[in-house]
Amino acid sequence: MDQAMSEDALKPGCFVDSDHPLVRAFARAHATGETARARAVALYNAVRDEIRYDPYRVDLSEAGLKASRCLELGYGFCITKAALLAAVLRASGIPARLGFADVRNHLTSPRLRATMQTDIFVFHGYTDIFLDGAWRKATPAFNLALCEKAGILPLEFDGSGDSVFHPFDAAGRRHMEYVRQRGVFPDVPRAEILKAFAEAYPRSAAWNSADAPRIEGDFAAEAQAG
Repeated sequence: MDQAMSEDALKPGCFVDSDHPLVRAFARAHATGETARARAVALYNAVRDEIRYDPYRVDLSEAGLKASRCLELGYGFCITKAALLAAVLRASGIPARLGFADVRNHLTSPRLRATMQTDIFVFHGYTDIFLDGAWRKATPAFNLALCEKAGILPLEFDGSGDSVFHPFDAAGRRHMEYVRQRGVFPDVPRAEILKAFAEAYPRSAAWNSADAPRIEGDFAAEAQAG
C-alpha cells in the first residue's frame, strides 16, 4: 500500500467521519482483540449485527450518508453500513476504504422490486480493509436477524479472505449476482451515486432524490414472507 493510499485509508472523510465522537466511542467499545485482524473481525460483526439493514429508508443527502448518522439511527443500507465499518476501522488505526459494485438480487422482496422496478442494485457498497499486506472485502449489509428471517446465509468475515454476497441462499435458490464493478474510493462518491441512481431508477422518486419522501415498510417481514 503506497503512502498516499495509506493516508486516505486512515484519515477522516466527509462521509467516513472516523473522527466523530459516536464513531470513536463505538470503535473503542467493539475493537477487541490482540491483533488488527481480530479487531477488524470484531468491528465487522458489531456493524453487521447491531445496525439493522433497511433499504426503505435511504437518505442520499450529505448528512444522511455519513457513517455517524447511520450509527445514530441504528439502521442503514449497504452504503452507509459500509461507510460506518470503514469509519470505525480507521478510528481503530486499521486502513479501510469503500468498494462498489452493481448486483442483481434474485431474492429481493416483491415490494422493493416494484418500488425500484428492477432487481439490480447499483453502487452496492462494501468495505475494503487492509490486513496482513492485502486488501480484504467485507460486506456488513445484512444483519444476522434479517438473514435468519429470510433464510439467507449470513456473511462471515475472518480477516483472511473476502466476504462477499453468496450466489445462493440456504435453500439453494439463486441469490446475489455481481454484474459490474464500480471501483474503490476513500470516501462515499455521492455525486456519482446520485447520477447512477437517477439513471437506474428514473421512475422511483424515493431512490433518485436526496430529499424524496421515505418509503414506509418492514423489509425484514417482507423478506421473511418472500
